[in-house]
Amino acid sequence: MKIPARYAQITFAFFMSMLMAFIMSAVLTLVNLGPVADFPVRWMRAFAIAWACAFPTVLLVSPIARRLVAMVVGTSDKGR
Repeated sequence: MKIPARYAQITFAFFMSMLMAFIMSAVLTLVNLGPVADFPVRWMRAFAIAWACAFPTVLLVSPIARRLVAMVVGTSDKGR
C-alpha cells in the first residue's frame, strides 16, 4: 500500500530528517567521543534526540528554503 500523493511533502520531510539526523548524529558522536565501546548505544540516543528536533524543523523551514531556492535559481535558459 502506498501513501497518497497529497502527503508527499510530509513524507519527504520524514525521510529527509531521519536520514540527516542518522548521519549527523553518527558523525558528531564519533567526533566528540571517538570509537568508544558503547558507541552504538550513544549514537542511537543522539539520533533519537536529533530526529525529534529535525523532523519539525524540516517541516517549518522547508517553505523558507523553497522560497530562497526560487530566488536564486532561474526558470528559463535565455542566458545560455
